[in-house]
Amino acid sequence: MTGKPLVPLIEYEMADEAVRAVYDDIMATRQVDWVNNFWKVLAHDPAVLKRTWETIKEVMAPGALDPLVKEMIYIAVSATNGCEYCTYSHTASARKLGMSEAQMMELLAVVGMANQTNRLANALRPPVDVQFEPRP
Repeated sequence: MTGKPLVPLIEYEMADEAVRAVYDDIMATRQVDWVNNFWKVLAHDPAVLKRTWETIKEVMAPGALDPLVKEMIYIAVSATNGCEYCTYSHTASARKLGMSEAQMMELLAVVGMANQTNRLANALRPPVDVQFEPRP
């Protein structure tokens, strides 16, 4: 993603109280001393910033899927959607959680294959096999 953001970054020092509260929670939750640029552009709409942060905290929290699996899914979707920022961000998070280069390459191979076969299936429109349909 080259070029300038569509809106300026709102740094902590320039942020109002509502935005600073979200920034503080981001830093505390992630145990870091900085806020990444994604949040700084969302800060132009404090309600969107807060809602997005609260939702991502909930969705990415440990659950039935462990945090590394969730980060790898995020990488897969981000790569497929062409979101350079999210691909870089979630790759860094996944590496921090222990993702190896071999896992990254295998993940991207699966993403590429899924995209290829999805496009073929969408174009050719084979009927779904009865064996794949949910059972009552």
